[in-house]
Amino acid sequence: MNNTTANPPYIEFDRVGLRYGRGEEVLSDISFSLPTGSFNVITGPSGAGKTSLLKLLYLHMRPSRGLISLFGDDVSLLDRSAIPSLKRRMGVVLQDFSLINHLSVFDNVGLPLRVIGKNVQTYQDDLISLLKWVGLSERIHARPSTLSGGEKQRAAIARAIIGKPDILIADEPTGNIDPVMGARLFRLFTELNRLGTTIIIATHDKDLIPDEAHVFDLNAGTLTKERSS
Repeated sequence: MNNTTANPPYIEFDRVGLRYGRGEEVLSDISFSLPTGSFNVITGPSGAGKTSLLKLLYLHMRPSRGLISLFGDDVSLLDRSAIPSLKRRMGVVLQDFSLINHLSVFDNVGLPLRVIGKNVQTYQDDLISLLKWVGLSERIHARPSTLSGGEKQRAAIARAIIGKPDILIADEPTGNIDPVMGARLFRLFTELNRLGTTIIIATHDKDLIPDEAHVFDLNAGTLTKERSS
């Protein structure tokens, strides 16, 4: 097994099912393949299972059945010790933001780089430029408790992309953001994709989906492909 960063990002689901406890399956026979550097969007109504699908993608959960391959490795065969390094290759934007309350916006966004041992001096300028792009340059020293929902969302997005991840997974990234900022953030996702990052976004904002995106519809736990670029 080889999980070096030289491996191309690659994701494959083969007849994946997911249930919570003994209940009915919330995801049924999910099969798809996402090539390196693709831009992918998952649409569907609330309660369709989009968040559950993303949790499987970023290894927060294991499927009840079926096979998931990530970076060329069968997830079910991975040693538990291999999971953290795999997760560091992914940027994740959650609906609850998951910001650390005692850290400033600057330190929250820079945390993924500090975790891998980078000195703040090596990324400070890039981080400040990114915060300016997402409209948080005046909130750089603020704590999460003083931020609005939209500001927290933008800080979470900045944190997810600061390390230029191999894969970006975002759950409703424009849910608390006005349309103008939403369009700006999707341009940022598109630029990140052009640099090689594989993008997977769950969203209701169909008007923001770029023409080059692969679009999937998730409804009642079943996934269908609506459009290929």
